[in-house]
Amino acid sequence: MAVDREWWQEAVVYQIYAQSFNDSDGDGVGDLPGITAKVDYLDELGVDVVWLTPVYDSPLADNGYDIRDYRSIHGDYGTMEDWERLRDALHARDLRLVMDLVVNHTSDEHEWFERSRRREGKYEDYYYWREEPPNDWESLWGDSAWTYDEERGEYYLHLFDVKQPDLNWRNPDVRADIYEMMRWWLEKGIDGFRMDVINLVGKPDPIPEDPDGPRWGGDHFATHETAHEFIREMDDEVLSEYDVMTVGETPRVSVDDARKFTTEDGLDMVFQFEHMHVDQHPEDPWARTEFDLREFKRIMSRWQTGLGQGWNSVYLGNHDQPRTVSRFGDDGEYRTESAKALATFLLTLGGTPFLYQGDEIGMTNVPFDTLDEHRDVWTHDEIEAALDTGRIDSFDEIADQVNYWSRDNARSPMQWTAAENAGFTAGEPWIKVNPNFPEINVAAARGDRDSVLYYYRDLIAVRAEHDAIIYGDYSQIAAENDDVFAYTRTLDGERVLVVIDFVGRAGRFALPDGVEREGLELLVANYGIADPDPTEIDLRPWEARVYHDE
Repeated sequence: MAVDREWWQEAVVYQIYAQSFNDSDGDGVGDLPGITAKVDYLDELGVDVVWLTPVYDSPLADNGYDIRDYRSIHGDYGTMEDWERLRDALHARDLRLVMDLVVNHTSDEHEWFERSRRREGKYEDYYYWREEPPNDWESLWGDSAWTYDEERGEYYLHLFDVKQPDLNWRNPDVRADIYEMMRWWLEKGIDGFRMDVINLVGKPDPIPEDPDGPRWGGDHFATHETAHEFIREMDDEVLSEYDVMTVGETPRVSVDDARKFTTEDGLDMVFQFEHMHVDQHPEDPWARTEFDLREFKRIMSRWQTGLGQGWNSVYLGNHDQPRTVSRFGDDGEYRTESAKALATFLLTLGGTPFLYQGDEIGMTNVPFDTLDEHRDVWTHDEIEAALDTGRIDSFDEIADQVNYWSRDNARSPMQWTAAENAGFTAGEPWIKVNPNFPEINVAAARGDRDSVLYYYRDLIAVRAEHDAIIYGDYSQIAAENDDVFAYTRTLDGERVLVVIDFVGRAGRFALPDGVEREGLELLVANYGIADPDPTEIDLRPWEARVYHDE
């Protein structure tokens, strides 16, 4: 069967959280020259695309997702010339650069908002203004989604932080200005966009008054029909003119809507979050429920098979989630084995895999000792709201849960060496460095051929060599098994079998009847294998095996 190839389908994406990657000037904050200094490391790892989180000019109320000027670089990260040097260094090594597009909202310090609050010309209706709050929606941070602006004398909508007012996408002038900005960046040579909460740009008109149901405003219209219209227009007006990659962050998205986004509206893929809720309490943001592997397999398998001609993204962590090995693996005795098992999963599913910085060396959650050590605005706002309402009497009551879930876990500095501050900075780090850096760091991993880092490098190379892993059909095996996630990927005469102990309990796994055993040869594994026969496997904790037949 002829394969309709796209470069972004064959790519492996590496996400860089700029503040925490590498600091070149000793101010304690990662920066663009620091990233450029590590481009050879990325090239050696074998990734194809760098997704750079926001480095635009910003008040940093939400770590850069509150943009003050879309065409300027924040001074902490460097200059536009530094950005251009990074772009050129990546392109010189055939690595592509994807930028974060944050256009559901801006900063309240953006020129558009400042002119809107003054009712200047076309900017008067660039945001959602109301004389009185039309409903009791909450922002994601737990306070009211409507804030009074003294200068304008009206309330504005913000689904997120008070300093992140929502843009009114129903205004064609808003969309035109956004499209012009996108073209500006594309003409500067970027290779695509990761689009922040892009399915929230479509909002009902009029905005409902006192609706029943969830209190967070976004729950009332995530993927409203107008979101499809606006994204389709964005593709027609801008994206279709360029050979770029697009991935839309789409909270609450359904498989059906994702299929429409990726087959009709012009997005290449979306980030869905269903698998991220398997161990989350539906009402308590800090409560952790028992991980249900059967439910996890059901979700992942539905997304693997439900998009039709659409394309998946595959991820287990990012800048908003706990560390992958601490959440889905075992960050204690079996840290190395479970990190490799999760890498096996990430890199053998259908779709474009997204790897978050530090996962390739098995970085773990951080033991924060006090609330003051946390930097995340959402963490602080949630705790303060819980204290104000009496849900908790002190931070200590939920410290363990907060330390597990906090976004700061993923934002702790990249661990390069066993030197002071993990080699991240010569100054005082903006956020706590994980104290396990003397053991878990890039330099140590480079010196150990059995490290997580080398395993990632090997798996990335294996993925690139086998079309069945990239383009093959997915079929789950042993769906009722409570310990093992197993599946095949097949394309024409090529077949790949993946078997992963996903919960860390040693046990025997027998291939079910109907799964062809003949011709299967071991391709890669995270343990030494004495008996490669896949018929019956005595799996060790977190053991992962990949077999191949063609």
